[in-house]
Parts: sequence; structure tokens; C-alpha cells
Amino acid sequence: MRWSRPALTGWAFVAPFVVLLVVFLLLPMAYALKLSLYRSTLVEGEVFAGLGNYRQAFGDPEFRTGVLRVLVFGLVQTPVMIGIALVMALLVDGAGSRLARALRLAAFVPYAVPVVIGTLMWGFLYSPSTGPFRFTGVDFLSSGTVLASLGNLVTWQWAGYNMIVLYAALQGIPREVYESARIDGAGAVQIALRIKTPMIASALVLCTVFTIVGTLQFFTEPLILQPLNPGTITNSYTPNVYAYNQAFAYQQYNYSAAVSFLRGAVVFVGSYVFLFVTRRRSALR
Repeated sequence: MRWSRPALTGWAFVAPFVVLLVVFLLLPMAYALKLSLYRSTLVEGEVFAGLGNYRQAFGDPEFRTGVLRVLVFGLVQTPVMIGIALVMALLVDGAGSRLARALRLAAFVPYAVPVVIGTLMWGFLYSPSTGPFRFTGVDFLSSGTVLASLGNLVTWQWAGYNMIVLYAALQGIPREVYESARIDGAGAVQIALRIKTPMIASALVLCTVFTIVGTLQFFTEPLILQPLNPGTITNSYTPNVYAYNQAFAYQQYNYSAAVSFLRGAVVFVGSYVFLFVTRRRSALR
């Protein structure tokens, strides 16, 4: 096969990405898949276990509880965050140019803060011994409130990012559509609900999918807040935290790899189900 100059130029530009993809994603995934099919024993060393680790994970109550917890968390937190992001995007889109720039910056600043630093900051605010809310008598990291506290943290961190995506989609709508609606007697609220929101349905679906994926990979925030209340935020609080502790606290690398792949399957199924349900209402296929 003879390669043309444009084809070689194209592959030269693509090659760095392909190399990084293979070295830092595909090869580690292949190695983790191999680990998940083996079991480490004291007598025989690494022995082939087939799907034994996966069967163990399916029957593991700690893993199932963690999966159920993040699913409940996502069912509540996802619509709340997307709703807040949509409202902010509509307000910024309807504001004047100078005010819109200030509002965009204010909403996006939390996303610019690294997750670790943001979690440490909220950990200080939630702390029942040193935080500013300690005089209220409410323990924000107790078993009854910790999930809501984590949801507040994640919403604060990511709502601005989703707002920017939705605002960019709103900027792509022709302004003539709004003028026609105003001529027909539509008010600002009607334009926002009946014209703007339906016309950015694909962006809403995209943001929701990203949020679902991020929710099911919940890891950094509970891991950093765990020392504040280890009795509530346990080593199996989320599937990612469970897999991390199985590997680095208990040296169960094979079982951790199986748990990680099962968690990936949950992410894939959850995202696909949402896309399947919403495919007729958006431009995504």
C-alpha cells in the first residue's frame, strides 16, 4: 500500500494522541483486565480464577451498597445540578454584556478551584469542631446528612462548568427567533421555557451524561472527607473508594481490578440507558 503525503501528514498529527491513548489507557486497561481474571494465593501464587472475582463482587454486600448509594446520589444530585446550571445559563444569556461577563466568571470560578482544595475548604466548613456552622448544632457529616453535604460540594464545583456549556449552546440560537416570539406576544419566561430550553436539548443531554459518568465515578470528595468522620464515610462508601482500598489498603489487586471493571459496566449501562430514553428529544444518536 502506497501512502500519499496528505495521509502521512494526517497520521503524523494523530500519532501523539494514539501513542498516549495506547500507553496510558488501553495498555493499563488490558493489564487490569488480566489481573481481574487471576487470584493471588500464598501457596501457588497467581492462579487463573476466570470470573471468580466478578462473582465474588456480585455477592459482596459492601460493593452492592456502594453502587446503590451512588445511584441514589445521582438520581437526586444530577437533576438538581443541571437545573441550577440551566437557570444560571438562562439568566446570563438574558443579562447585559458587562453583567453577563461578571456572572460567567463568578459561576465558573468554583470549577477552576482544584477538587482537592475545594473539598478541603468544604471539609473545614463542615467540621463540627472548627467549622463556622458548629454553633448550629447540625453535623453535616453525620450518616443522615453526609450525602446531601457531598451533593452540595459537587454541585458547587461543577454547576458552573455545565452552565458554560449550556450558555455556549444558547449563544448559537439565532436572535431572530427571539424577536419573532416577542412579536407574537411571548414574554421572557415563555421564551426561556418554550424556545431556549427545547433548542438546547442536545447540550442538556450531553451535560447530563457527563454528570452521570462523574457521579458513578465518585471518589475524591468522600476519600478526602473520610478522616473527618470515618464511621460514616467508610472504606466502601462508593465503588471507587472500595476498589481503591481493596488495592492499596488490603493488597487485593485482583479483586480491586474486578470491582473497577464492574463499576465501569455500571457507568456504561447508566449512560446508555439515559441516552436511549432521551434520544428522541435531542440531536444525539
